Amino acid sequence: METICTHMLEIRQVQPRTRGCGSCLDAGGDWVHLRICLTCGEVGCCNASSGRHSMRHYLETGHPVMQSLEPHDEWAFCWVDEIFLLPQIRVHAPWLEQVL
Repeated sequence: METICTHMLEIRQVQPRTRGCGSCLDAGGDWVHLRICLTCGEVGCCNASSGRHSMRHYLETGHPVMQSLEPHDEWAFCWVDEIFLLPQIRVHAPWLEQVL
């Protein structure tokens, strides 16, 4: 396991693609917590959710870094290096308070 993230150059200033976990919304499912891909803006649910769509997105795309979209969460995570990071960007999602 790495002690530093080697994927910082893949982080972009992104906007959420959907108003919640896109895959859960499509399937009519629920989520526990939301994460956003910092490469493309895909919003997925956490591993505590039944769909685990954030991890699935990483496995399908290889996009390495995601960040929590939960209010008051102050972390991001690199799937490849398996390391938690300080928040990398400020994601503008004013709708988030309404869907939680």
